[in-house]
Amino acid sequence: MSIFQRDPRAGVFLGGERVSGQDIRDQNVIAAQSIANIVKSSLGPLGLDKMLVDNIGEVTISNDGATILGLLEVEHPAGRIFVDLAQKQDKEVGDGTTSVVIIAAELLRRANELVKAKIHPTTIITGYRLACREACKFMVDQLSTKVDSLGRDALINVAKTSMSSKIIGSDDDLFAPLAVDAMLAVKTINPRGDIKYPVKAVNILKAHGKSARESMYVAGYALNCTVASQAMKTRITNAKIACLDMNLQKHRMNLGVNIVVDDPDQLEEIRKRESGIVIERIRKILAAGANVVLTAQGIDDLCLKEFVEAGAMAVRRCKKDDLRRIAKATGATLVSSLANLDGEETFEASSLGIAEEVAQVRISDDELLLVKGTKIVNSSSIILRGANDYMLDEMERSLHDSLSIIKRTLESGTVVPGGGAVEVALSIYLENFATTLGSREQLAIGEFANALLVIPKILAVNAAKDATTLVAKMRHFHNAAQNAPSGDPKKALMHYGLDLLNGEVRDNVKAGILEPTMSKVKSLKSAYEAAVSLLRIDDAIQTAPEQQQEADPHDH
Repeated sequence: MSIFQRDPRAGVFLGGERVSGQDIRDQNVIAAQSIANIVKSSLGPLGLDKMLVDNIGEVTISNDGATILGLLEVEHPAGRIFVDLAQKQDKEVGDGTTSVVIIAAELLRRANELVKAKIHPTTIITGYRLACREACKFMVDQLSTKVDSLGRDALINVAKTSMSSKIIGSDDDLFAPLAVDAMLAVKTINPRGDIKYPVKAVNILKAHGKSARESMYVAGYALNCTVASQAMKTRITNAKIACLDMNLQKHRMNLGVNIVVDDPDQLEEIRKRESGIVIERIRKILAAGANVVLTAQGIDDLCLKEFVEAGAMAVRRCKKDDLRRIAKATGATLVSSLANLDGEETFEASSLGIAEEVAQVRISDDELLLVKGTKIVNSSSIILRGANDYMLDEMERSLHDSLSIIKRTLESGTVVPGGGAVEVALSIYLENFATTLGSREQLAIGEFANALLVIPKILAVNAAKDATTLVAKMRHFHNAAQNAPSGDPKKALMHYGLDLLNGEVRDNVKAGILEPTMSKVKSLKSAYEAAVSLLRIDDAIQTAPEQQQEADPHDH
């Protein structure tokens, strides 16, 4: 065969596997679909949970898309992109991880159908980009409502919507106000003058026993630790807090240090000095004005006397994360060594944090330390109660999602109706927008519009309702709303979405099914980016690992 008759695309092949053209696209679509199918049935208020067991038998029961995908062992590279997509959505927005994966998979599948119909991927990408941009614009301009005009109830409704698909959905009348209070309590204004609501300032503690309805909100930072000695005070007002990451136990020589002693009296001196070093350190810390000492490591029992006499609280074996957060909230510095540049040991008063009160309180069977009235960032804590670990873990994940959503709502200030309303409205709008274009992109925009309908369809299917009829009804309403002139009462149909409990269509803004605009915009953009990044691929080359030559046992 002459050189010209060879397949020109083969190139110089380097070993390994090569999949190209339509095959790789089909593979990517199958990988995307299979991942979307895993989380599909957990979408929405009537979605179901998944139980995941890892290789050492740890069980996780969850409804959160990012958690489920994070625990899966995904081999296919395209599948991994989707897992990362869910994780990113979880980091950026906190909620909507399931829907973002489903939309992305649907966009990719429809794009693949277009490629089969001989439309170039670049055309599809351009169309998708246009559609995504228009959709985000339409969402912000037409569909969103300012939170200020809806008041505090809007925040509670946003939290309820986020919780509706989770384990705490049935108790949302208790948890939604709890989450809103916790987030409003941690409002801070950073040096630039922006108002921020850090989710990390809300500490979530889990305690076994009682039922989920006994969970409570505590103003202040709660620590799952107790004072080191019963003789210490359990309440200190105007607390000056020292956060240490060092061992306050009897000072021992490092390994490998060898001391040769001639005289038995010297041994006694060494022992005295060893315990003296720690007591000196403690006195320095107390002399700086500290009356609450939190350390991540141990405190020697011999030294506790010093604290008791000084009327200070000492707490040992705190978690490092808790210490970091307390240091941030009170303005303290986490000190890991008392040595200064001159080789002396000193403790500066400037590294102390200030709080109005530190108290030890008894909640159910556990003793907790509460740090109230912190100086820099206000902090709040939620104490969850529940029957077992799995429930508590899932409740914590659900609450984290709700807190993130409240944060986004407070920071962005606008909400859109939930229950599939946004997706159907965008779908109608994009279909009409596609017909205004005279180029090939209109096909891609049409497919983008249809892909969005996958969300209301799955919501209805998960609720065991007739998806086709409900989606058709919603499309009818939204079409009427978009074609109505401004001022027409039909404009209110814009807010119509699914009522999954009764299987009908209703005004979701009045019903209080709300989501932050920001979360929807972000998830649409992320889904578009993930779909496009996989659509661009037309060749996959997997290099084969080098073959190790087996050593000949008889070779000398």
